[in-house]
Amino acid sequence: MLSTKINQLSKTVLLRKLLIGNVSAQSKNLHGIVAGCYQAPGEDGELVLTGTTESLNTETGGKLLQALNTSNFDGKPGSVRTFTNLSDKYPLLTVCGLGEENLDVDENECLDERKENVRIGAGAGAKELKKYKVDVMSLDDCGDAQSAAEGVVLSTHSFQEFKSKKKNETSCTFNVLSSAQTSEFEHGLAMAEGQNWARDLMETPSNFKYPELFADKVVQRFSAFKNVDVIVRDDVWAREKGMDCFLSVGKGSDKKPMFVELHYNQNADDQKKVVLVGKGITFDTGGISIKPSSGMGLMRGDMGGAACVLATLHIIAKLNLPVNLSVLVPMAENMPSDRAAKPGDVFTALNGKTVEVDNTDAEGRMILADALCYADEFQPSTIIDVATLTGAIDVALGGAAAGAYTTCNNLWQNMEQASYTTGDRFWRMPLYKHYTEQMKCSLTADLRNTQKKARSAGSATAAAFLKEFVTIKSWAHLDIAGVMDNSGGELPYLNSGMSGRPTRTLVETVRNIFT
Repeated sequence: MLSTKINQLSKTVLLRKLLIGNVSAQSKNLHGIVAGCYQAPGEDGELVLTGTTESLNTETGGKLLQALNTSNFDGKPGSVRTFTNLSDKYPLLTVCGLGEENLDVDENECLDERKENVRIGAGAGAKELKKYKVDVMSLDDCGDAQSAAEGVVLSTHSFQEFKSKKKNETSCTFNVLSSAQTSEFEHGLAMAEGQNWARDLMETPSNFKYPELFADKVVQRFSAFKNVDVIVRDDVWAREKGMDCFLSVGKGSDKKPMFVELHYNQNADDQKKVVLVGKGITFDTGGISIKPSSGMGLMRGDMGGAACVLATLHIIAKLNLPVNLSVLVPMAENMPSDRAAKPGDVFTALNGKTVEVDNTDAEGRMILADALCYADEFQPSTIIDVATLTGAIDVALGGAAAGAYTTCNNLWQNMEQASYTTGDRFWRMPLYKHYTEQMKCSLTADLRNTQKKARSAGSATAAAFLKEFVTIKSWAHLDIAGVMDNSGGELPYLNSGMSGRPTRTLVETVRNIFT
């Protein structure tokens, strides 16, 4: 009995040394590794190491697997163990759990579980390893280098621009251990970095991104890309154009509305062109129909649709994907004042349809109406608009998926497949004529910006309203209000805060359209 206790104690001491160790002497150019491990199959099975982790275990003379077993590591997605001094070559080694081996698409969950577990595992491992302030982080590709890169970069990102003291802000370089996977890994880095830019835009306080400043940020960001043309329009242009609905939203603010368009053409098939339209409300008080004060600060992210479509173009341009893509972003600030639009006011959209404003807090659809009409002028093959449009979609779907409305089954198949790949899901919602009729309830105008039956099908009726301003068959509307932030911890590899969703799925959707 005594010898057994001594043996257990010695194992515990060894494990503590392996887990917490001492790496202070290695503090300069500290190199860490994130390696993957699958769950044991069955109750009595053994942990399954990835090829990379198996090699590391061999290099350590079997100490790595011994340490994992002693620490009761279970390999579940997101579980981590960090060991020090196992190898002179790698002073810090973090093992991340990848769940069950050989998973595939789960039709009920509507995602590729293998890819998503790689994102979760690699992200958790990188987040843990970052605490040690490593300078270089090498990654096991875990069977999917792109997903591993996405998880790592998304999980280690934080928005600290306005913090006087930055937390854990050590600069770190990421690379993949397998040189054969470098291209896929770099693709994942670009995808995640683009989404992180969308997150930063959404988090930025509104006094630092009112329409003019937001437009400046876009010009500055895309100045590095010679393959992207950026055009900034002002309110004078919008007035001459006849965008009365768009201009109505910004009337209450002393910050003038702006309209930004970007064009990228890198595919020889000029008959195929996608236009993305993003809602760019830089702050939404609700206007005269003012919102409750509680939580209003989150409305700095009401330009999430704009952030996502801009980030989508940023990724596509960085990867030089062979697509033709235009991005349209109407920008406005929705504020109450003696100049603001009032309930009962009527405005005329670019296509000549009149709209009665019943609620000034239903402003997103007003700016999108004119933007969608303008998108039609480019004669695209597909239009997709993206907006934090309704609280109703959050009630319906929460943070699990963005609500998708579309007039085209082929487009939906592309979008659905894209969301399976990225793990950032879409769920198709109905777009019946019933909902259109609900929006034709004004006594003074063609349409009203709220539905006839209050609090009924708020997201579906908003989508039906937007459908009145498009003419092409291949159109989709994404209501992303429910996935705007990650406060509920919906995605383990995103910290709490603005999410930048569904940027990566939009990239995949556009790419699918051109393949």
